[in-house]
Amino acid sequence: MRIGLISDTHNLVRPEALEALRGCAHIIHAGDICRRDVLDSLAPLAPLTVVRGNNDTGADLAHLPEHARVELGGVSIHVVHDIADIPTQLAGTDVVVTGHSHKPLIERRGATLFVNPGSAGPRRFKLPITLALLDLDTGTLDARIVMLTP
Repeated sequence: MRIGLISDTHNLVRPEALEALRGCAHIIHAGDICRRDVLDSLAPLAPLTVVRGNNDTGADLAHLPEHARVELGGVSIHVVHDIADIPTQLAGTDVVVTGHSHKPLIERRGATLFVNPGSAGPRRFKLPITLALLDLDTGTLDARIVMLTP
């Protein structure tokens, strides 16, 4: 099962992002959506799990949760926009997905895999434009960063 991880789109859904997410069984957006249109663009591709980022202040996004927990393919995934806001107790959590920094990261901390897909929206400083794909196979988790633009 392939899960698409995207964050910090800031009103921009690139065609490259839509193409990279095509075929995913589920998409997780880790916040800073900024406009409902972003979610409307992603929704036809796969079911969505979405959290609110610090820039998601409009009335159409204010209802989004700050944290989400989803179980997909027997894997427990916790989603929060800012890594500073993760709960101190992550018992039973296989994957933590964050955004906010715009810096892509895949890192194992003990038994938990941390993934920041980076930013798929407008370029910030000289940071890359990325998202991530998470493959859930029997007993294994494989995450990779996907560069959207050079």
